[in-house]
Amino acid sequence: MSPTGHAASDYPVLSAGHVTFLGAGPGDPGLLTLRAVEALASADVLVAEPDVLGVVRCHARAGVSTPELTVVDAQSTAAGVPVLRDAVNLVMEAAKGGRRVVRAVSGDPGLDGNAGGEMLACAAAGIPFEVVPGVANVVGVPAYAGVPLRDAQGADVRFVDARTASDRCWSEVGASDSTCVISTQLDAVAAAAGELVSAGRKPDTPLTVTVAGTTTRQRTWTATLGTIAQVFKQGKILPSPDGHQPVIAVVGERSSAAQRDQLAWFESKPMFGWKVLVPRTKEQAASLSDQLRSYGAVPHEVPTIAVEPPRTPQQMERAVKGLVTGRYEWIAFTSVNAVKAVREKFEEYGLDARAFAGIKVAAVGEQTAAALVDFGVKPDLVPSGEQSAAGLLEDWPPYDPVFDPIDRVFLPRADIATETLVAGLIELGWEVDDVTAYRTVRASPPPADTREAIKGGGFDAVLFTSSSTVRNLVGIAGKPHNVTIIACIGPATAKTAEEHGLRVDVLSPEPSVHKLAEALAEFGAQRRDAAKEAGDPVTRPSERRPGARRRRTTT
Repeated sequence: MSPTGHAASDYPVLSAGHVTFLGAGPGDPGLLTLRAVEALASADVLVAEPDVLGVVRCHARAGVSTPELTVVDAQSTAAGVPVLRDAVNLVMEAAKGGRRVVRAVSGDPGLDGNAGGEMLACAAAGIPFEVVPGVANVVGVPAYAGVPLRDAQGADVRFVDARTASDRCWSEVGASDSTCVISTQLDAVAAAAGELVSAGRKPDTPLTVTVAGTTTRQRTWTATLGTIAQVFKQGKILPSPDGHQPVIAVVGERSSAAQRDQLAWFESKPMFGWKVLVPRTKEQAASLSDQLRSYGAVPHEVPTIAVEPPRTPQQMERAVKGLVTGRYEWIAFTSVNAVKAVREKFEEYGLDARAFAGIKVAAVGEQTAAALVDFGVKPDLVPSGEQSAAGLLEDWPPYDPVFDPIDRVFLPRADIATETLVAGLIELGWEVDDVTAYRTVRASPPPADTREAIKGGGFDAVLFTSSSTVRNLVGIAGKPHNVTIIACIGPATAKTAEEHGLRVDVLSPEPSVHKLAEALAEFGAQRRDAAKEAGDPVTRPSERRPGARRRRTTT
């Protein structure tokens, strides 16, 4: 079933091509509609500008064609640049070839950009098309900036594109008291403000300007029509090579600073805009990165460990066959990688979760338990206290020959795992088949720009989830800069970090990656609150001067 409840058979079979004009929203991938995700999943060809492609690409099926989109202008043609196909030609060519085309645009197809012209071209050529609306830039950006466009008293709202606005348009908006939402560029905001003042708007009318709206690069300035140019100059915002960036400006009483202090929910997230290094394997980093994004951070995943099969797979093969033949009473999983290794071996033999019937299953940690549930196995034992081998032993029952027909435990684990669990199980009377299910090796160094950012203070924080991630990151990329906030999952990891010359700022209250992320978010919130109370601007750690004092925080 698709997200909107349609089965594939519900759709007509198209002998010719078909085009879906799709609104990708202002930039936050979370603003895509369910219908948009559905259309992307069935596309043969995806046509979009590079920034829009980054928002929608992950929802397209593997192998979708993404032809380069280059709109030719008169200047490039006159300069002798080879003529490249524009959006209309790309869409028409693919659709005439009988393919399903998704033409994704920023914001909403009917309000942003020039999708209307492309729709008319399809209509003239007899190519069927549909429109999937999106969150318009002029609506989504103010919402993320904490600037409501209407209130209980109501207000007229006018949308103006400064690039094409006529003198009559400026005169009408300037003479009214409506809320005005202006699409323009950063270096053209002052000119637009001047147009409104000349047309009759008071210079003290509140104004907000938002760049990179709905993304973690979002930044909003509050001023008035009469002071915005000075605000940009004093803040050294302009002049700048980035002056061509598109912005949304809102003019009217609803954009005042007093309201923004209470309503700026997005930019007030505890780690808004923080660039956070996540040194884990790609699979392990995914859920942690999602959590960090919910706090406003920008996670950057750097694998420090590569997982490889054991050098001698025969031991693992015998153990898995023993599961099926009833050799074990228990199987204990201490990591997601162990679950993955057993699952892959099951699939190799054509087995599934039913092979665990009659076997008790133990798991250390919420992620390991979740990986088992995803496999179709509900763990019988998860530590009630500390999520570690020691915590598992606290709850593990001793062997009882009356109630336990089999005295053997299968323990699939890494080649570098400690002996704590094995020794503890033996002490409880169990026989243990300690099997190397996978090997962990140091990953290859990250790209040069990432290594430079790590050593040069380009990251705001780094999360260390084990002692090995500390050792491996330092080994492949160098030591994080002094201004980078160091967060560790537990005392052992913190000790390793300090042995490598790092000052630990945040220590997780529990050995859980999600608790670690929460602790870092709490640190960010305290830091933000302290800056506001002191009357200082809220900055990211990477914007601080080296050598500033830092204090370890636990929550």
